[in-house]
Amino acid sequence: MNIADKTATNPVKIQDNTFRDGHQSIYATRMRTEDMIPIAEEMDSCGFWAIEVWGGATFDTMHRFLGEDPWMRPKVLKKYITKTPFAMLLRGQNLVGYRHYADDVVRAFVDKACEIGIDIFRCFDALNDFRNVETCLKRIKANGRHFQGTVCYSLTEGRMGGEVYNLDYYIRKAKELESMGADTICIKDMAGLLSPYDAYDLFTALKKEITVPLHLHTHYTSGMACMTYLKAIEAGVDIVDTCLAPFALRTSMPAVEPLVAALLGGGRAVGIDLHKLLVLGEHLESIAPKYNQFLANQKLSIIDSGVLAHQIPGGMISNLTGQLREMNALHRLEEIYEEVERTRRDMGCPPLVTPISQIIGAQAVLNVLFGRYVKLTNQIKDLALGLYGRTPLPIDPELTKKILKNYKRGQTPVTGRPADFLPPEIIEAKKVVGDLARTDEDLLAYILYPATMEKFLQAKYGIKPIVTAETKEFPQKKAVM
Repeated sequence: MNIADKTATNPVKIQDNTFRDGHQSIYATRMRTEDMIPIAEEMDSCGFWAIEVWGGATFDTMHRFLGEDPWMRPKVLKKYITKTPFAMLLRGQNLVGYRHYADDVVRAFVDKACEIGIDIFRCFDALNDFRNVETCLKRIKANGRHFQGTVCYSLTEGRMGGEVYNLDYYIRKAKELESMGADTICIKDMAGLLSPYDAYDLFTALKKEITVPLHLHTHYTSGMACMTYLKAIEAGVDIVDTCLAPFALRTSMPAVEPLVAALLGGGRAVGIDLHKLLVLGEHLESIAPKYNQFLANQKLSIIDSGVLAHQIPGGMISNLTGQLREMNALHRLEEIYEEVERTRRDMGCPPLVTPISQIIGAQAVLNVLFGRYVKLTNQIKDLALGLYGRTPLPIDPELTKKILKNYKRGQTPVTGRPADFLPPEIIEAKKVVGDLARTDEDLLAYILYPATMEKFLQAKYGIKPIVTAETKEFPQKKAVM
């Protein structure tokens, strides 16, 4: 018997993120379902609290680059993983897209996600404006599933504190989620900013104020994550996120193997067989070369302490470097990092998480290449207009005026719940897509990604093929049913 099984009195629970956030963070979300299947049953037998299999960027990447129907992955994996709950990352009113969707779309999407096998919904709003999770919360609860209310962790200072992201802020936000009915509460540190001693103080305080289990998600980007987990565990955190070692570290999560080893024999020992984890890692090592072209390699170091300044999350870093490489502008990456910091301050110091991280990042690129706020994205205009919600700090009125000048959606910022300004979408989308969408899944996917899903559906039903560099290298296969 594992030593941990004999001695642990309050074992730490582990959510494994290898099948979603791990490859999203370091391999631009390119891992294919066929490479998950060989270890799926063994993953199920490990004793994880949950396995994250869906959400985030997977929906986009699967249909756009891999030629896979994104709805199929949970269905396929459910054939092999029968005991461990499935988790997904849901961006509140953004769902798995990059804008806010109307309430009818949110309700239908959550219902369908429950139908295909999602058990735990980690729901967050990029501005920590929880008005944007109200609709999905109601549908999750109506389906009898687990709502994990999530607070995005961010900083304006070198450490937790200052006028926005202080201890009181996080306690207040956690209490708000608990009062809304959260089954668990997650602190989502998407850029690896949470320092070890701040983690200890934060979870010590939260354990005194919050009755539901507490979950910590962090990334290794800054190099602090393993130390942060140990201090959070000392403070009583209930659940942490890890990945199998080959898909861990860098901009991904801490590796599960050293955490299991470090806690072995103590009261908080994990109780997972280390040998089994090592065998699973061998499979990932064998398929990793297939994805190495997506691994960011502009630096020798596997950590980026610069994230403590620019706060760009791991998934965004891998995609940003790829985009700049295509534009022959990778040499300006450091300039863009600095501009991201300035643009974020200008826009009210929001947490840098999808979709806000992409909005701030895209505008920062334009600011560097063409001059500050000379060219503007519609998304930065919508952020200034209040259509994403309340920013942590107000945006300067003069900058708001400049950004919204002659904007067709309005020049005066709104203050209501953003989704209240959105008309229902499903009926109109049916008229537009017509017979190309043959199922409810097709229709919802089209609403989320109309341009790219139209091409995918044409390929799915044999109307036109999708031919890209990636689908040539990894030929399309029929999904396993």
